[in-house]
Amino acid sequence: MNALKAFLKESPRVKSFVHYLLLPSGQARPRRWVSWLINPFVHPRGNGSRVCGTVRLDVLPFQPFSIGRDSTIEDYSVINNGVGAVAIGDGVRVGISNVIIGPVTIGNDVITAQNVVISGLNHSYQDIHRPIRRQPVSVAPIVVGEGSWIGANAVVTAGVRIGRNAVVAAGSVVTKDVPPFCVVGGNPARIIKRYCEASGKWERATLART
Repeated sequence: MNALKAFLKESPRVKSFVHYLLLPSGQARPRRWVSWLINPFVHPRGNGSRVCGTVRLDVLPFQPFSIGRDSTIEDYSVINNGVGAVAIGDGVRVGISNVIIGPVTIGNDVITAQNVVISGLNHSYQDIHRPIRRQPVSVAPIVVGEGSWIGANAVVTAGVRIGRNAVVAAGSVVTKDVPPFCVVGGNPARIIKRYCEASGKWERATLART
């Protein structure tokens, strides 16, 4: 696979033709023959994993996509690996109508509620003479630590790392890293609570700092 990628980089015309074979021009969803005949053999799925029937898998064979053991992607979600790999760990539940755009790594035992957006993709807008959709895109990996919970309607932006056993409150927009064992909320999200090892309790952020 690496040799094929290197060959395509050195052959723009061949790359363009292969790209056309894989997905229609201007679209993110691969052609049906790719979804049926190629993706099942190049994208590993763990035992007991489940991708519900209405999930839109915009995944292509030249980027990694994996889902671990006993993990579920609920209905109406969209998974896209067009610009970066998507790796979903074991025991993960991706909630209804989630959108996950790589590069994204989700650790084991993570829960995401409904309508969560996790996108490692961003659009450039430096050139004011060109529509934004025609400008280059940038990517920055997102990592969601194991055991975390992301509430409904939350947005996690490119480059963010969410620590182990962290909680993102519903409706939050996460633009900065979240430490382990913290609760964050708001737009932009800030730390609301931390777990205090000394007291063995979850404490409000101001008290925990004191």
